[in-house]
Amino acid sequence: MTTGSTLRHLLLFALPMLIGNIFQQLYNLADAIIVGRFIGAEAFAAVGATSSITFFFFALCNGFGSGGGIVVSQFYGAHDEESVKSCIINTGLLMLFVPVVFGTLGFVLAPALLRVLDTPAAILQDAIVYTRFMCVGLLFVSLYNFIASMLRALGDSRTPLYFLIFSTLVNIVLDVLFVCVLSMGIVGAAGATVVSQLISVVACGIYARKTNPYFRFGKKEITFLPDMAARIIRLGVPMSLQFGLIAISSMAVQRIVNAYGTVVVAAFTATNRIEQVIHQPYMTLGASLSTYTGQNYGARHRERVVRGYRTSLFVMAGLTVVLVLMMQLFGRTITAVFVKDADVITLGALGLKINSAFYLALGMIYVIRGILTGLGDAFFPLFNGVVEVIGRFTLPLLMTAYLGFGETGIWLSCGIVWFLSGFTAWLRYRSFFRRLQF
Repeated sequence: MTTGSTLRHLLLFALPMLIGNIFQQLYNLADAIIVGRFIGAEAFAAVGATSSITFFFFALCNGFGSGGGIVVSQFYGAHDEESVKSCIINTGLLMLFVPVVFGTLGFVLAPALLRVLDTPAAILQDAIVYTRFMCVGLLFVSLYNFIASMLRALGDSRTPLYFLIFSTLVNIVLDVLFVCVLSMGIVGAAGATVVSQLISVVACGIYARKTNPYFRFGKKEITFLPDMAARIIRLGVPMSLQFGLIAISSMAVQRIVNAYGTVVVAAFTATNRIEQVIHQPYMTLGASLSTYTGQNYGARHRERVVRGYRTSLFVMAGLTVVLVLMMQLFGRTITAVFVKDADVITLGALGLKINSAFYLALGMIYVIRGILTGLGDAFFPLFNGVVEVIGRFTLPLLMTAYLGFGETGIWLSCGIVWFLSGFTAWLRYRSFFRRLQF
């Protein structure tokens, strides 16, 4: 990525990753749609009530893999092949240990956490079962994202895509088999997801080892290097803390949502699932910019870094226009994919219209996060996470309880948080980049 067209590099790298991320979201979407339409609104709400908890434990693990990916891209841009392989090995060792610890904690603490979030009694048991299955699968999804992150840092965003598409199709088939044919209920939906995640990581790992020389190493090369691990952790811990803080703030929002009852929980679950897909193009653009920036920063190409940032802003603005129009015009139709309940559909469509007004700020967060992460800014992820946590802890309660917006204040507060995070991210970029010499 250190030569040639900036726009071409960003789009060609981002497109396979975007398709892959959308297919990854189909894990959750397939569960949600099949559970919502074939089991019922209560089971659908139960799946949604677990999302902030499972995201919390996944986020703590994913930060280390993302940090390792940035370090790999910098070594790769500097043509330091020995350090590339060493970084992959040490990131892998961390990603074997961290998910087991957090997955075990999540499994044990699931009932207590769901009760703290004031999960409605009617859906509590199903929510506990689903959370525990997701914690069992935490190791598999973390390892897959680690391998995918390493491959993308080396410029290969297609290999993870192919195996993810396959495992997603397996997930959908198993969902239909376990839920619709064998009537296994929420256990079937959760089990299908875990099995699919296992298939994904095994297949992608085997292929990466056979085709990519950086993944070919023997037992003697598997050595834990404190200096390398420290560099990975220096980037990984702030990113984990950022994601973890956002997840904790999401739990606070979920508690407010739960207090309104099953209909609001189901509507919030539907909009949350839809917006997870909406995040994907922004996320992949930011990840593409991160790799592009990391390689050009390693190669000391300052002008290309600036060009990548400006090009990403242009792409992000055009994308935002399309997404806003979709949510404003077809929000009700999109929500109806998940559930049949008319009240849930009406409230969910309103929530999508409210949040879509803030998509430009959401895009800014991902673009600026991408360039700052590629430049090795270890402070920004934590800083941005703190801003989002403060907003998510204060604004939903303010909007719903004190300013009289009621349940619609839940969605309005989310949009305002995006605006605050996007604005502070822009301020951080301006101050950080001016001081950086390369």
